[in-house]
Amino acid sequence: MQENSAVYFHTWGVDNIAYGPVELPAPVNCIHEDRVLPDTWVFREDRGEWTRAAEMAELKALFESKTAVGAHSSAAVHGITPGSLRRMKVFADMNERQLASFLQYLEVQKFLPNAIVFRKGEHSDAMFLVLEGEVRARVMVGSKESTLMTMGVGDCFGEIALLDERPRSADVVANSESTLLKISAGALKRLFQEAPALAAPFLMALSRALVARVRRLTKRYEDSVLFARTATEQ
Repeated sequence: MQENSAVYFHTWGVDNIAYGPVELPAPVNCIHEDRVLPDTWVFREDRGEWTRAAEMAELKALFESKTAVGAHSSAAVHGITPGSLRRMKVFADMNERQLASFLQYLEVQKFLPNAIVFRKGEHSDAMFLVLEGEVRARVMVGSKESTLMTMGVGDCFGEIALLDERPRSADVVANSESTLLKISAGALKRLFQEAPALAAPFLMALSRALVARVRRLTKRYEDSVLFARTATEQ
């Protein structure tokens, strides 16, 4: 007779995909990381039933312990709430649970006025979103600065660098005290592996943002060409 046979669990993700089978330590770790929440559905194979995580005997005590010691959710750990992510245009189509899960893949960074976010030529493997404040992209020609673009709350920058990881093409400097959300290439890879359905709306929104930026740059170039031709003809 086989003794101590393993018990396997499946968890229902915010992307409407069941993940598993895994043994008990996996969902326990996810609870500690706030990736399995009290209302997350968990399936226990040996019983053939779905149960909310907070109602499952093996997991219930963990949630009670987190509450007793005043443990914070993922939003509290980052100092931001899922709702605050709605300021970001790339998150506009995500629901509250998706936003809460996405927080696990973000880093929060704060910058004082005139602080350098990154410099031209530096290795790049991350993009940023402006949660608070304002930053500008610039290039230096000799000792003179030329501002390429200003980004405020809700805007993102560095998207291309996130995808191709090539050197930065410009400096980015904080115009005011700013709070930025960083998404690294490593975090993006984890997102693909752990929650591919969550990655889909993000990448779609990111694609729209890139297309809009290309259109603005194209329009700016067309206007400059038209201005140059008009000046030449006069």
